[in-house]
Amino acid sequence: MSRPKEPRRPAAAPGLLIVDKPAGMTSHDVVARARRIVGTRKVGHAGTLDPMATGVLVLGIERATKLLGHLALDRKTYLATLSLGRSTTTDDAEGESLTDAAPEALEAVTDGQITEGVAALTGDIQQVPSAVSAVKIDGKRAYARVRAGEDVVLPPRPVTVHRFDVLDLRREDDRIELDAVVECSSGTYVRALARDLGAGLGVGGHLKALRRTTVGPFTLARARTLDQLEETPELSLDLDAAVAAAFPRRDLDAATARAVQYGRRIPAGGIDGTYGLFDPDGHVLALAADTEGVTRSVVVLLPA
Repeated sequence: MSRPKEPRRPAAAPGLLIVDKPAGMTSHDVVARARRIVGTRKVGHAGTLDPMATGVLVLGIERATKLLGHLALDRKTYLATLSLGRSTTTDDAEGESLTDAAPEALEAVTDGQITEGVAALTGDIQQVPSAVSAVKIDGKRAYARVRAGEDVVLPPRPVTVHRFDVLDLRREDDRIELDAVVECSSGTYVRALARDLGAGLGVGGHLKALRRTTVGPFTLARARTLDQLEETPELSLDLDAAVAAAFPRRDLDAATARAVQYGRRIPAGGIDGTYGLFDPDGHVLALAADTEGVTRSVVVLLPA
């Protein structure tokens, strides 16, 4: 006799998981574990975190993966420990040492010079990403080219450091350590800030520790560890709440909501950028944008 079929596992609900990523895992590792936890292959992440870093990682589940490319996650906040006195191959503590400053060179660095160096790296700056970053060169990640033995030099690009505040400064025999809050635009490398601060002071520098505390509107207050998710595999935000948290909102009447679900254009809402369209019951229908006097759907989330 054939065995009875096991009942089909219910489909995972669409929404976002805000994960507190542990050290030692890649962002892809977190996605793979989340797939097992929620029982679906449709999981993606919005913005990577280096393996050594911890903190906020935003994951999209099922239909919410469609949001990831549109989320306004262009402002991020980090708690960082920067170590001055040594430069490394990766600009962080996991790389091999390139240079070590002499004790007398470190002693010559004044608090005022550090303050000036931090100020020079605040605001709109041109930053050269680390050679082992995830920046693509002709379709291939920079770190992959480095591992293949290529000599990689990336061009500078504009980034914005909104805030670079030193919280604590400690002087040791072989290093100066700074604890700092960095609030910056997407694409900013905090380890490159550590590298450039040390280079500007003539002693070298690298990133010792990094914890991301915010990504756009999502904070550590809402984040959960993977172990907590294993115990209680619930979304941080369902699809409706996720769009309401991350985008401007436009509520529609029933007739206009039906038009959107059938792919028809509706009059412009007068809202800048991408925004969410919600039906009278509070369910999100689509992400949309105004162009030429009408609203066009960018991503349909609840079709007819």
